[in-house]
Amino acid sequence: MNNLKRFISYYKPYKHIFFADMFCALLVSGIDLLFPLIVRYLTREVYPLGDAGRIIRTVVYVGSGMLLLYIIRYFCQYFITSWGHVMGARMETDMRRDIFNHLQKLSFSFYDEHNTGKLMSRVVTDLFDISELAHHGPEDLFISLLKISGAFVILFTINFRLTLILIFFTAIMLWFSYVYNMKMRRAFRKNKEKIAEVNAKIQDSLSGIRVVKSFANEAVEKEKFKEGNIEYLQTKEDSYFIMGTFYSGNSLFQGILYLTVVFLGGIFIAYKSLNPGDLLVYILYIDIYLRPIEKLINFAEQYQRGITGFERFVEVLETKPDIVDKPDAIDLDINNLKGDIVLENVSFSYNNKQKVLNNINLKIPHGKTVAIIGPSGGGKTTLCNLIPRFYELDGGRITIDGIDIQDIKIKSLRNAIGTVQQDVYIFSGTIKDNIAYGKPDATDEEIIEAAKKANIHDFIMSLEDGYETHVGQRGVKLSGGQKQRISIARVFLKNPPILILDEATSALDNESEKFIQESLEELASNRTTLVIAHRLSTIKNADEIIVLTDEGIQERGSHHELIGQNGLYTYLYNLQFDEEES
Repeated sequence: MNNLKRFISYYKPYKHIFFADMFCALLVSGIDLLFPLIVRYLTREVYPLGDAGRIIRTVVYVGSGMLLLYIIRYFCQYFITSWGHVMGARMETDMRRDIFNHLQKLSFSFYDEHNTGKLMSRVVTDLFDISELAHHGPEDLFISLLKISGAFVILFTINFRLTLILIFFTAIMLWFSYVYNMKMRRAFRKNKEKIAEVNAKIQDSLSGIRVVKSFANEAVEKEKFKEGNIEYLQTKEDSYFIMGTFYSGNSLFQGILYLTVVFLGGIFIAYKSLNPGDLLVYILYIDIYLRPIEKLINFAEQYQRGITGFERFVEVLETKPDIVDKPDAIDLDINNLKGDIVLENVSFSYNNKQKVLNNINLKIPHGKTVAIIGPSGGGKTTLCNLIPRFYELDGGRITIDGIDIQDIKIKSLRNAIGTVQQDVYIFSGTIKDNIAYGKPDATDEEIIEAAKKANIHDFIMSLEDGYETHVGQRGVKLSGGQKQRISIARVFLKNPPILILDEATSALDNESEKFIQESLEELASNRTTLVIAHRLSTIKNADEIIVLTDEGIQERGSHHELIGQNGLYTYLYNLQFDEEES
């Protein structure tokens, strides 16, 4: 019931179209109900008179009136078909907007647990069925109920005994429809789950197509896809078998009903309790009575498809974001932000399992550069993800200029932080679009200046279309180093007071790294900078170096201080130096 109320709420912005659609449906139904009554009037009141002149005049008047009504019906049917579909499409657009906006609110932890392909299925495939239900559902229901009730009243006035038999068969059909509706609902839900899995496999395989081909594993991917595709086919076949029983069963009941009416009608005519003309009209009205029942049966299938899709849609909308603004959260004054960062007894674990960070204490004074190094799995990237609140802390707190980050509005907090992540993502579009992502309202001059600082301008200008060059999906037309430099240009353009550089130069060659390192040092000047580095040579000039392992902070100090301690840092530094020498 709550889902139904939520579904109905999407009609509100389009209530004028909805009520006009229902009014047109009322007129269409009324005109359809009127035709057999006119046939009855002509056969009982006009034709038996035998007056040729009066019959012709009456037929002309009645025919002209009916022609006018059918012209009105044409315009009503046009409105129902065109504007009714437009209303459904607009509702679908609103729903897609709502689910996309909600997905933007959800944190990294949600996406850690959910496959992108399956989420795409909910945003695209499920909403199409909802759109069809939004348009046809109320209209079919309204027209059908109107025709059924109108035809029933007229049938009852013609012969109440035949109508009682009609009620009996209708009750059986409704019970039969209810039973198979429940079966179809379960079947359609399985369909949507299986097609979501197929979408996920397709998305996964196509996104990693270069890995697939490099390992010559096309056959493996075909087999994985075949398995999911066959499972989806099986659920579709099950649903079609249920639908087959559903439709053929109702057709059987309709056929038996016609036979019963003709058989009993003949008996009533024999005993003079029904005349042949009324039986003819009665059969015409049975057709009007059964067609909306058939439409209701179709609506039942459509409703099950749409409502199961809407349930999956609501499941996402009801997923509460685990990172939200407090009611009294404040905006940071970025222009006057110093950038003192303090971590106090910070603890974190993914999904409340094994702790990645445990009671970490760290101070990063404003304007200073602090580097974090250590073995993989020590929590370096995790620590950096906690400062912009990509994940929520298990314990402790993080402050910026003495303000708890949980007391700061998320948008304001993230606007104050520039991040170059280890896994660079390039959006499909132009190079200019990708750099401008750091500041969407930037001028061309600002974009070019950022590209120059990131040492990517000369390369861009060597391309035929320059900054308007399309980079392909996920930047496939660019090398790893070029993608990294574009992501660095974004941060130059954003120009934030706090920088987080997560392996920002990991994909660069030595020459590019040298230029980028100089640019990063220039950018980091008088800004609070947190650097995660694999190449220890790039962080020798950091104000402080933190050695982080899965046991916490092991060492801290400047490069020279840590070398003097002859500990883990010295070991890692010498190991890397020996590798580079080799």
